[in-house]
Amino acid sequence: FDFCQAEGKKRPSENLGQVLFGERIEPSPYRFTFNNKETCKSVCIKTYDTTKPEDKQKLDFLKKSMLLNYQHHWIVDNMPVTWCYDVEDGLRFCNPGFPIGCYITEDGRPKDACVINSEFHEKDTFYIFNHVDIKIYYHVVENEALGARLVAAKLEPKSYKHTHPDNPDCSGLPMDISNKANGEVKIAYTYSVSFEEEKNIRWASRWDYILESMPHTHIQWFSIMNSLVIVLFLSGMVAMIMLRTLHKDIARYNQMDSTEDAQEEFGWKLVHGDIFRPPRKGMLLSVFLGSGTQILIMTFVTLFFACLGFLSPANRGALMTCAVVLWVLLGTPAGYVAARFYKSFGGEKWKTNVLLTSFLCPGIVFADFFIMNLILWGEGSSAAIPFGTLVAILALWFCISVPLTFIGAYFGFKKNAIEHPVRTNQIPRQIPEQSFYTKPLPGIIMGGILPFGCIFIQLFFILNSIWSHQMYYMFGFLFLVFIILVITCSEATILLCYFHLCAEDYHWQWRSFLTSGFTAVYFLIYAIHYFFSKLQITGTASTILYFGYTMIMVLIFFLFTG
Repeated sequence: FDFCQAEGKKRPSENLGQVLFGERIEPSPYRFTFNNKETCKSVCIKTYDTTKPEDKQKLDFLKKSMLLNYQHHWIVDNMPVTWCYDVEDGLRFCNPGFPIGCYITEDGRPKDACVINSEFHEKDTFYIFNHVDIKIYYHVVENEALGARLVAAKLEPKSYKHTHPDNPDCSGLPMDISNKANGEVKIAYTYSVSFEEEKNIRWASRWDYILESMPHTHIQWFSIMNSLVIVLFLSGMVAMIMLRTLHKDIARYNQMDSTEDAQEEFGWKLVHGDIFRPPRKGMLLSVFLGSGTQILIMTFVTLFFACLGFLSPANRGALMTCAVVLWVLLGTPAGYVAARFYKSFGGEKWKTNVLLTSFLCPGIVFADFFIMNLILWGEGSSAAIPFGTLVAILALWFCISVPLTFIGAYFGFKKNAIEHPVRTNQIPRQIPEQSFYTKPLPGIIMGGILPFGCIFIQLFFILNSIWSHQMYYMFGFLFLVFIILVITCSEATILLCYFHLCAEDYHWQWRSFLTSGFTAVYFLIYAIHYFFSKLQITGTASTILYFGYTMIMVLIFFLFTG
């Protein structure tokens, strides 16, 4: 965008999480001195001559960005500068960004931010917000010689067509750019800044004003209640089935004194000779289990830290950095779990197992990420990750994660295989004709619905925070939902597994992994619905990017739930 540039200032550096999320921080040409009030100070003047192709292109780019409601995100002293405006019922909504401008359609309808001012009424016209009134609130620190601390920064975007751009007065008509206008367009960028003492806001709680404007918490409680009901219902079912049937079965066993009765077995007793038969594709299952364990522990620790407030929105990108570093360090449990299961499945090719554990799932994620990055790079986007960061990520993966996976696998293979309580028969038993509900596919599809029901409201807010640049701060809720999700996945799987065993179908390993793993498919369907209903994304590259990143999330979620 062709806005005013800061001359010769050093760019601030970003951390790993910010780089991965495509956040870049640029220095600004707006200069403030503390408690020094400025009114209508000029920053720079941009002139566009529409007869010249390069000027016309710059102006068209600005118009397009106003049409798509692009936002400025400004930071003062690590605080997002917010724009607060009144919504219905006397509530105020605070947005951490403010629009570049807005557009009035050909039939005179104001779009997006144009509703805030009745002076924006020309048809088929763009209004650019070329003036900002910034108000900085500070808190004087008592009993310390530190002076004052900034506790909030708010701004009002305004649009002025300055009569004398060189000596602006910040009054008069709004700065309109007609869609069909020709000739010369002059845009003068100006600002006013004022300082106000705010005694009530402490420096420690200066982020709270972002929370006030978010009216979503009652929905959250509703969704938590909804999830808890599902969990209670499932726990009740599991407990009832386990207690009643197992109790009855075991009581019947204990009454048998003569050996003749013991021959007439029924239900899940019939498959005891086949229950520990190694699954088909045991190698893949053990690799998935290893990677899933890694992701499960990573999510748990990240959310736990976020709950304690270590990863507040104040240190940007901290969440992503924490997750990546944890994932790298948790190679050992992945290798260990994969090796343990592979050994108990009677596998011999342990080298292949270790290599697959350290390279298969991370490799898929990295390849997807790399392709997305190539697209960003081809589009000339600022979100494209620099080559150095890619090398750093590869170094983390190859030099830390892979050796740790090998160490984990070494200990996993050294331990004795998991002892099975019953011997496996030589000849596999025949599986009887299954009813519709105990066939593999219907069971797996049903199993994913319940865990998804617990999380889908949270999912809406998480997707909003990723794609619509809203703050996500409800980590307490998220941690609760995470625990509920883990319980629901486990219980739904135990329940369905029990039904299958009663139907004398002993292929339970893959099925139990896929039953809760199928939640990821519902997640994918939801993401597609979100794409079409909530986002106005145009262009092939953007669509590919959205679905590319969604597929990474779906894969991680699949391994985690499985």
